Amino acid sequence: MMADKENMESSNPFEEVQEENSEEVVETQEVDEVAEDVQEDETSKLKTELEEVNNRYLRTLAEFDNYRKRQAQEREGLLKYGASETLKKLLPVLDNIERARKSFETAEDKDMVIAGFEVIAKNLLDVLAKCGLEKIEAVDKEFDPNFHEAVSQTTTDEKPENTIVSELQAGYKMGDIVLRPTYVTVAVKPSEG
Repeated sequence: MMADKENMESSNPFEEVQEENSEEVVETQEVDEVAEDVQEDETSKLKTELEEVNNRYLRTLAEFDNYRKRQAQEREGLLKYGASETLKKLLPVLDNIERARKSFETAEDKDMVIAGFEVIAKNLLDVLAKCGLEKIEAVDKEFDPNFHEAVSQTTTDEKPENTIVSELQAGYKMGDIVLRPTYVTVAVKPSEG
């Protein structure tokens, strides 16, 4: 009977399935372990890459902050000292005004005083032109609200409608920026009737 038991045990199909299953479990465990190792390696690589990207981001952020601070300092310096070059150019005009004032105290000739003022005015306009100031032309030009401000109108047949007849106060611009419009009188047609 013992021999039958051994034959039964060796021919038991369940035992063979159990052995196969245990081999598969071992193989699955090995695959799982390999997968875990690969996943850990990938996680480690991703963490390293994330740290590198984060460090680059922080460096870039710091560089941008430094750049912003430098720009603010430069802008502040320009606002504070930007006019210094223009003022240096105006100093000779101031000197001429002072010399003219002293000479006008003793001047008896009216024409000499007028000539002195004209020299000073031309000197001042030359300096301002070098700084970029331009006078806005107005008389006999067509009215342009971008450059002119109509203070009054005059009825006339001598000039086309919307033509500037006279300039009441000069206007100036610097490049494309109007610093002050020219105050003008504009021609209008007489009303018929």
